Amino acid sequence: MFGLPRTVIVLGLVSFLNDAASEMITPMLPLFLTATLGAGPAIVGLVEGVAEATASLLKLLSGRLADRGWNHKGLVLGGYSASNLARPLIGLALSWSWVLLLRFLDRVGKGIRTSPRDALIAASTDETRRGHSFGFHRALDNAGAMVGPLIAFGLLSAQLPLQHVFLWSLVPGLLVLALLIWGLDGTPAPAAHPDRSPLRWSMLDGRVRGLIIAAGGLALASAPEAFLVLWASDRGLATAWVPLIWAGASAVKAVVAGPAGALSDRFGRVPVLLSGWGLRIVLLLALAFTAHGQGEALTWLLFLAYGGALAMTEGAERALIGDFSRASQRGTAFGLYHMTTGLTALPGALLFGVLWQRLGPTAAFVMAGVIASVSAFVLWLSVKKD
Repeated sequence: MFGLPRTVIVLGLVSFLNDAASEMITPMLPLFLTATLGAGPAIVGLVEGVAEATASLLKLLSGRLADRGWNHKGLVLGGYSASNLARPLIGLALSWSWVLLLRFLDRVGKGIRTSPRDALIAASTDETRRGHSFGFHRALDNAGAMVGPLIAFGLLSAQLPLQHVFLWSLVPGLLVLALLIWGLDGTPAPAAHPDRSPLRWSMLDGRVRGLIIAAGGLALASAPEAFLVLWASDRGLATAWVPLIWAGASAVKAVVAGPAGALSDRFGRVPVLLSGWGLRIVLLLALAFTAHGQGEALTWLLFLAYGGALAMTEGAERALIGDFSRASQRGTAFGLYHMTTGLTALPGALLFGVLWQRLGPTAAFVMAGVIASVSAFVLWLSVKKD
């Protein structure tokens, strides 16, 4: 398939199935917590905050364990197992505290698997195909994120209770585990000599450090998808269209991610990164200054284009880390990248929401555009120095 190594193809299919299972649940979870279990908005925030912070911190730990000789396939399998066995059980929860525990276990699984998985992809390809490999993986990941809500919509349309939708997510989850067990080679840790030295920021290549800092700033500046839905709704998008525009954004991401990753193999990582980040800045400003009543077509165009801009740089970011990290440090480098972007996204979402509430959406989107511009400049400076 596309001339890619078996490891890349299997992990891409795994991400497709896993995201389909995950996105059957994620859009419905706030409704389940509030309407079914009677929890308030603060509890919804607590559940998601604990879940995402847990995943972000564990991504660094798992990456470090991979560099110290832990088997990468074992970490990946363990992480996906934790998520796909805990997630469906949310449908059986009788209180929000059980949801918190199961969501925590789900995100523990994500934290355990992500960095070793990316290190495996980087180790299985050379730099002439690494962008293509990560782009392919991100394309299938986003395709799964498109399919999941559509499956949930179909099940709910068939009059299944919400809890049953959660339980049905076990089906693609079990396919994930089967594919990993029988499809993924028993790959040992890629590093011939596991890294046992202390973790030091200075050990990383300057370009990797620059990317991690810049990507953290960009995560701080990202407009949360929930606010994009609110923006579209404020401009007249009917509620019935929300699941479709959400799925449409994932479809655009799936289409863009693969070719954009391949372009980074041909033209270089940094040109693709700066082009994608520049497009994101332009779109943030367009979202800020698009007035009410300018047409539903423009609303759809900007919403979908922003999703495409996000996907444009996903493969190149990961490929750059794979290019400029030593084999013995790849897990740690990917862990730092994922941890930084995950943790900065939390205060970023809070800041965006506060600005939206107090000053309006224009101020929130402009702030995001300014921070994104600074982040792109940081990356340019780090590359210029090297």
